Amino acid sequence: MPPIRSLDQIRELLGDLPVSNNSAMSAAKIREANLLKQSGALGRIEELAEWLCGWQGHHPPTNDRCQIAIFVGSHGIAAEEGSAFPHVMNEQTVEGFTQGTAAINQLCQMHGYELKIYEVAVEIPTRNFLKQPAMEDDECAEAIAFGMSAVEDGVDILCLGEMGSGNTLSAAAICQGLYGQTAKFWIGANVGTERRATTNYIRMVGEGVAKHEDCMTDALEVLRHVGGRELAAIAGAIIGARLNRIPIVLDGYACTAAAAVLQAFNPTALDHCVVGHVSAGEGHTKLLAVLKKDALLNLGIGLGEGVGATLAVSILQAAVACHTGMGSFDQLRMPTIQTD
Repeated sequence: MPPIRSLDQIRELLGDLPVSNNSAMSAAKIREANLLKQSGALGRIEELAEWLCGWQGHHPPTNDRCQIAIFVGSHGIAAEEGSAFPHVMNEQTVEGFTQGTAAINQLCQMHGYELKIYEVAVEIPTRNFLKQPAMEDDECAEAIAFGMSAVEDGVDILCLGEMGSGNTLSAAAICQGLYGQTAKFWIGANVGTERRATTNYIRMVGEGVAKHEDCMTDALEVLRHVGGRELAAIAGAIIGARLNRIPIVLDGYACTAAAAVLQAFNPTALDHCVVGHVSAGEGHTKLLAVLKKDALLNLGIGLGEGVGATLAVSILQAAVACHTGMGSFDQLRMPTIQTD
């Protein structure tokens, strides 16, 4: 594949994505129908086993290597008065990842998952989208290419998460740019001490989208104008995983907004993705309804960092364990071997 230097190359890639392996899915369906249980008794667990087979391209499904990839970036919009976190928060969080003190470290250590942290030019915030496009065409393409290159061979399940001050504002702006509605719709409503901040968020998102709406001619232009480098990298990782037949577990609002860019461009682009959990904010619930995706968990988590997606991997592992380890009706019908 030639080096990616423009969004037109991404558009070309998205127009011709690999499809699920029907033979592997058929083999999974046959085994599911023969397991020692009533048909459909394990509900979505059965569907997940078949889905894993289809995208891994083989039967039975495997979960030997689960990897968590967290992309970290900085947003120019965070410099606006009323934004929740300064850029230094990114550096402190990355330090926590490195020292093993973040929540995601505990979960990965407990389950034996690989944790990869990718800093996407953290020291260089995107431009403030209230004043100009967050990224130039080549900058956005470079971030997408970076995410694609982060996908490693041999991974059975890949979880994607993010960290970046201001990325909730970008997520809401992406959703409004893709689907319309109002900034308030995508930000949601808070009360009490957060009311003033929420009002400011709504103003920033609404004004930012209004400034660029004439130029946001397709989903990738929405990402370029109001997104962030780490969100573009997540979109790239989703593409890279699709090309390598690796099933994806998406994390919360910002991560899913990055993914939504791809589905808005190609309706099948997220067929190899499941959503791990529903974020605490209202925007994620609304986005999942648009995407027609049901999250695996709803624990009220709003931390980001891939925590909710990582917790959801255990459900996929349960699907693999049941599919591969349960007995079958064929085994019960096997004749007894007699010996002299």
